[in-house]
Amino acid sequence: MESAVQERHLMKLKHLFVVNAIVLGGSGISAVLVPAKVLSLYGIVLGREVIMMAQYAGLGSIAIGLVAWFNRNAEYLKTRRAISLAFLITYVIAVIISVQANISGVVKLGWPIILLYLLLSLCYAYFLFVSRRAA
Repeated sequence: MESAVQERHLMKLKHLFVVNAIVLGGSGISAVLVPAKVLSLYGIVLGREVIMMAQYAGLGSIAIGLVAWFNRNAEYLKTRRAISLAFLITYVIAVIISVQANISGVVKLGWPIILLYLLLSLCYAYFLFVSRRAA
């Protein structure tokens, strides 16, 4: 019985990893390939340095996407929990940075990004703390 519940838990977490990989990987690829276009969507003042930093940030998003994708089928629950905790911490920090950027006026349309990071934070927190207790 316990292994069946744990298996359902892992399958649902697998879906979150896949969504995470698609969203972060896709946004990372966009930031690397067309950084000026991505930055202009958020009303960020463009400059060579800003574009280069956006590409580095995009590279980080690609890395997160790849980690999520390559670990979506990880067999060990400890591995998935460790990755989920790393993602949770990352997204909580991303929410804080994004809120500060939005409030300070650096980013004009930052609320969709804030909501995305907040949603991902809540999903990983659910799998780490709430769903684990139910299992």
